[in-house]
Order: sequence, then structure tokens, then C-alpha cells
Amino acid sequence: MKPFTVHRGRVAPLDRVNVDTDQIIPKQFLKRIERTGFGQFLFYDWRFGADGKKNGGFVLDEPRYAGASILVAGKNFGCGSSREHAVWALADFGFRAVISSSFADIFANNGTKNGFLAVQLREDDVAQLMQRAQDIDDYQLTIDLEQCEVRDDQGFRANFPIDDFIRHCLLNGLDDIGLTLRHESEIAAYESTHPAPAALQ
Repeated sequence: MKPFTVHRGRVAPLDRVNVDTDQIIPKQFLKRIERTGFGQFLFYDWRFGADGKKNGGFVLDEPRYAGASILVAGKNFGCGSSREHAVWALADFGFRAVISSSFADIFANNGTKNGFLAVQLREDDVAQLMQRAQDIDDYQLTIDLEQCEVRDDQGFRANFPIDDFIRHCLLNGLDDIGLTLRHESEIAAYESTHPAPAALQ
């Protein structure tokens, strides 16, 4: 998993609340078994019509937000059903983090397991960032996980809370498998004293 330490990127504003996982990645696109290829279907129902053609006007399709890697969204982002595909779609589209005033716990946890950061700020701070992303061309933010801080070049600076263990995992690029493999030598030592049954050899 790619570590998350300090990230600077263009910001895209999604001025909507209660964005659920079925809007992030609709259920009909959950048939793939890989983690890649979901970005093209991100927010599909808001971006495309029934004929599969772009509706036009959706924020992520505006040229000024092309290449954005930080999404600022309204409260309760990632609510709805549990699907890790929502994080995969955001990451595959090019995002590394979402900033909101609140997140669904399952979405935030799925992000952690994929090196994707859910940054929780106060509502007034989120509103300020949303406005700046709408008003300033090529508006960029720096998300500093080492300092637990979000900042821009216009004087904005705010700290965000994060669990120490989650922060450690993200900084070091450790998902569940990575955490387990840190004990590889102990696992090998245990297995050497517990030979596999003959039927499995």
C-alpha cells in the first residue's frame, strides 16, 4: 500500500451532503474483482444519462478541476451500504483524500485499508475550502498527515483528528496484510514447529 505522508494537490468541490456509496459507485459496476477500473464509473448517475453519454455540468467534468486529487464534500460522506469499491473508484479516478465535516465509519475504515485519507474538519472550515475551490482557479491544498494539518497558500490552516494507530498505518503504508507480514519471522518460526498434516503435503 502506498504510504500517505504529505500530499499537495488540486481541489475539486462537491457541494452535496449525504453522498452515499451507491452514488459514488453504483451497484451495477461492482462485478469486477480487481481494484482498478472503477474510476470511469465514479458518480456515474450524476455524470451520465441513461444513454451512457455525459450530461455535462457535473463538477468533476469541468476542465478547471481536471487532475484534482483532493475532494471537498458536504457532511456525512460515504454513507449507505458498505462497499470498498467506493474507495477504489475514488482512488482510481485520481483522488488521494476526501475532506468533509463527517464520514460514515465504514467508508473511512475502508479508506484506511487502501491508503486513502478521510480528513474531518469543522463545517465552517469545510465551507471555506469549498468556496475557495469554487472561486480560485487551480486551488490547491496540502494535507500533511505527519502534522495532522491541512493548509493552503492563502493562509488557511487547520488541524484534523485521527486515531494514532490509523495514522501509523497510513504513514507507513500498512494495510492488514502488511501488518501481518511484519511478523513474518515469528509466523515462520511457529509453522516450523507445527508441520502440516500429511494429507496437506
